[in-house]
Amino acid sequence: MALGEFELIRRFFEQPAKRALLGIGDDCALLAAPARHAALAVTTDMLVCDRHFLADAPPASIGHKALAVNLSDLAAMGAAPVGFTLALALPQVDEAWLAEFSAGLLALASATGCELLGGDTTRGPLTISITAIGEVPPGAALRRDAAQAGDDVWVSGSLGAAALAVREALAGRPLPEAHPARCRMERPQARLSLGLALRSLAHAAIDVSDGLISDLGHVCDRSRLGAHIDWNAVPVDASLAALSEDERKTLALSGGDDYELLFTAKPSRRDAIQALRDRLGLAVTRIGQISDQPGIRITGADARAVVLERGGFDHFA
Repeated sequence: MALGEFELIRRFFEQPAKRALLGIGDDCALLAAPARHAALAVTTDMLVCDRHFLADAPPASIGHKALAVNLSDLAAMGAAPVGFTLALALPQVDEAWLAEFSAGLLALASATGCELLGGDTTRGPLTISITAIGEVPPGAALRRDAAQAGDDVWVSGSLGAAALAVREALAGRPLPEAHPARCRMERPQARLSLGLALRSLAHAAIDVSDGLISDLGHVCDRSRLGAHIDWNAVPVDASLAALSEDERKTLALSGGDDYELLFTAKPSRRDAIQALRDRLGLAVTRIGQISDQPGIRITGADARAVVLERGGFDHFA
């Protein structure tokens, strides 16, 4: 006998409330109102099958990614996770798929202290929508509009691996499941610890979801500034080593799906930011500078500065 909606929720998603006053099972979840020294950060991401993840991707990876991309938004604001809601459309009830999906989702939720608070399920094309909630002290949030001329531009981790995996999958050449680039595509890591550490060090931040140049462009637009990037300083992922220079540039600068943090900070913060590498075990690389001249300029190996097209991922392009 097929599972009904409420039995599905009970079996795969309902858990005892921990931080929430009331969790799954009522018309609304109940959260304690934040203290006056805290503000709420709220973000929503929707993932559609064969648009944001492959239909044959491991269900546990889909669950992980669905929450990770929302946690990445919280990290970019310097917010600590509190909880999330899940809206799930399913073409049919597949108990084996749901067991793996919920295991991947809830494992990341447990590891990051982000509690599932409730949501909704319905029949329809496979679609996952998550709204995540975080806390950040007022005035400490990392905003896109806070960059300053003369700021250094930094990025965490390495770039281009996830975009390589996406490219190969769309071309009918999917990488093996254990390939590092495919792992980056299917199991992105939200840089929560870095986001929290940057509250007192950075001016502006954004997560690199649509491509380095596109997302840096959002910071520049909101801050009404421009930027200069040194291509030779960009941390291109090792999985791109065998590709041509043009391919590496395209994937690392415009590929997207990396979910690293891009941020700006005063040059006087360089030593403190470099120290995060050892404390967090995460590379952070200075790749350029914010300018009062509009546009994003890339200096390449030939030392010529050129204004680069924004590129990046656009759902309606």
